[in-house]
Amino acid sequence: MSSCEVERAFIGAGCNRIVNNVSWGASNFIAFGAHNAVAIFCPQKAQILTTLPGHKAAVNCTYWLPTSKFAFRAQHSRQHYLLSGDADGIIMLWEVSLTEGKWRQVLTVSQRHKKGVTCISGIMFSATEAVFASTSSDGTVKVWEIILPVTAGGERKLSYLESLSVGSKPMVALALAELPDNTGHIVLAMGGLDNKIHLYCGERTGKFFRICELKGHSDWIRSLDFSLPISQNEATDFLLLVSSSQDKSIRLWKMVLCETSCNSERKDVIGLASYIEGPIFICGLSTYQISLESLLIGHEDWVYSVQWQPPLASERGGYIQPQSILSASMDKTMMIWKPERTSGIWMNVVTVGELSHCALGFYGGHWGPNGDAILAHGYGGSFHLWKNVGIHSENWQPQKVPSGHYAAVSDIAWARSGKFLLSVSHDQTTRIFAPWLSHMGDRCSWHEIARPQVHGHDFNCVTLIQGKGNHRFVSGADEKVARVFEAPLSFLKTLNCAVAQESGIQEDIQSDVQILGANMSALGLSQKPIYVHAAQETTERTGSEVVDTLETVPEAVPVTLTEPPIEEQLAWHTLWPETHKLYGHGNELFSLCCDHEGKLVASSCKAQTASVAEIWLWQVGSWKAVGRLQSHSLTVTQMKFSHDDCLLLSVSRDRNLSVFSVKRKGVEEISYDLVARQEAHKRIIWACSWNPFGHEFATGSRDKFVKLWSVENKSSIKLLSTLPAFQCSVTALSWLGVNRQTNEGLLAVGLENGLIELWGLSATRTEDGCIAVSGFSANVVARFDPFMCHASAVQRLAWRNSKKEEDCQYIQLASCGADNLPWH
Repeated sequence: MSSCEVERAFIGAGCNRIVNNVSWGASNFIAFGAHNAVAIFCPQKAQILTTLPGHKAAVNCTYWLPTSKFAFRAQHSRQHYLLSGDADGIIMLWEVSLTEGKWRQVLTVSQRHKKGVTCISGIMFSATEAVFASTSSDGTVKVWEIILPVTAGGERKLSYLESLSVGSKPMVALALAELPDNTGHIVLAMGGLDNKIHLYCGERTGKFFRICELKGHSDWIRSLDFSLPISQNEATDFLLLVSSSQDKSIRLWKMVLCETSCNSERKDVIGLASYIEGPIFICGLSTYQISLESLLIGHEDWVYSVQWQPPLASERGGYIQPQSILSASMDKTMMIWKPERTSGIWMNVVTVGELSHCALGFYGGHWGPNGDAILAHGYGGSFHLWKNVGIHSENWQPQKVPSGHYAAVSDIAWARSGKFLLSVSHDQTTRIFAPWLSHMGDRCSWHEIARPQVHGHDFNCVTLIQGKGNHRFVSGADEKVARVFEAPLSFLKTLNCAVAQESGIQEDIQSDVQILGANMSALGLSQKPIYVHAAQETTERTGSEVVDTLETVPEAVPVTLTEPPIEEQLAWHTLWPETHKLYGHGNELFSLCCDHEGKLVASSCKAQTASVAEIWLWQVGSWKAVGRLQSHSLTVTQMKFSHDDCLLLSVSRDRNLSVFSVKRKGVEEISYDLVARQEAHKRIIWACSWNPFGHEFATGSRDKFVKLWSVENKSSIKLLSTLPAFQCSVTALSWLGVNRQTNEGLLAVGLENGLIELWGLSATRTEDGCIAVSGFSANVVARFDPFMCHASAVQRLAWRNSKKEEDCQYIQLASCGADNLPWH
């Protein structure tokens, strides 16, 4: 193989658990931070389109130029821009061409913050002119002006205007607006840890000065947003500022342009009377008065975000500012507020979400550009999208969204015949992704179809039982116990819907499966089965029965899914029952693997001594410990069975590799011997993979080398080849067999910097009585584009299983990384 084309088929990612992380642009793309990368997803396709690598720290906030708020000023723009800020204080600017669908990083803001960026907000004066500001935990607010090019690739100009020091209590919310006097003056509102709203006024050239404070909130201010200037009776213009706080309230402030400059001497007066009437200040030649318009009470927890509905373009070329506000709260609801027509009192007219204890709530809410869709992102990195499908009245219905892990993905495994991909993460969840025919009906798109395990510890490893029978997997976490799970009937039927839509072939469902789903006990880590007959029974409780609410709430309702599920269904109704616990290891589980017959599972744990670094072998079915293999002195990082299941390969932090022979004597008896142990690399060995066509294998290490080895007569190992040094540590390997006759293969190499390379391997042989592999010639087949790769270390690589082993015209590779992303 000399070359191949690589296309991205699927990205799964969760949103970083932080406020201000999501932005919905006028392009109708949604941007969010996923660990060190900026992810872009399209709400119409419910798919993540790409990720933008470049940040070296977690992405805290994103902001589109233009956002949905200024869509009316960029209706014909084909280039849109995105700002992203990270935990190191760096802000980057990205450009996307809507016609070509290409992304590129155009600049990094030179005047960086000393600490993490917490919020970015801006204002657009035209399709090419904007001012934006950023806050940071370093106690400063920085303001820039940017001139965007008219055409793609044109020159852009970024001007640093000013840095405002806000003291020891940082600001975490920003809003910018143009004052309604048509003189180009800007008002900047900021709020944060001192419970006050600080207003500054300035020109587009900078020179901001403080004008007043707005008091009223009794806890941290989390969000601010200005409306566009509103005309009242076609005479007086005014601005509305909405603020939300951790005191569970929303306040609406009115900034009115006074007709005269009277009472200007009162602009510095601080007292109760001035706040009842409203502070008065002068900016330029105009005088403004601020007053509290309304206090909105309705949420039962912190209100993390408030946002005005985006303006609508008017026939006269201007805009119409709808009187509608979206709020999102940690009570897991979003509300839309509007003034009543007769009294003008602001009322809650729409509530979406759920008031429940099953998860913490929403970190932010956002309007779509047309005002007919609203999006929330939650504590668990999930998205929740509702669309108004009503014609004569509002009818908000949940929509499909992409999903994924919100912490490092530590391991992945393919099911038999590649029907689905299983992943585990440090976000303490196990997730299953599978192809499903899209609602457009043109092609299969990948979606999360189940969340089999929700745990209380970070996951480190997982393996699917590859043998015949019902789908089962074993997971290992930061606990000393490995847990075994078996697919319930509801999942098997759901998988049939997905598989049948993709291939037209249904999977046989075992008739003896009596478990419909599983329930999670509130105070435990085990998932209890829900039996089919129990689910069908409807028994009435008598008055003498005591209801154990901790055990029964929330009650899972396993159902067969006929279309990709939304977050609420995934979180509780797709659990698998736990069938066994495997006790024996002395420390946290670190690595798992299963043989190809599905009869043995090998496990290892974190270790600092040889006695703890044992590899345990478990008999599938009885789940008895049938072997304890000793060879390594530190943590075994990865293990793999050869494709004939005769040999077990292990690599370790002690820089050694070991090969064991494994023989089955009876139903529950095996024998094992150490074939060879060798110090293979100069640093930690992170990865290993067998050649599917023989007893050759590859190892990858922190020393930046990949080495190819061969097991000679099941008694010794021999170094065959060493690939050229890579640019950083090798953290993942996966060997695909391409041609059995010539022993050609494709080796996927994952690196610590997130990049992936494909190497073509061709065996060289010598004739010596029998044909044996004497070495491999290797060549680079493909180096993945950085925009298709991870933004942090690749943790695992796995080729999709295929029934047609020789058909390699179209093959799929899955990868997972420390940047939260399971790729495919």
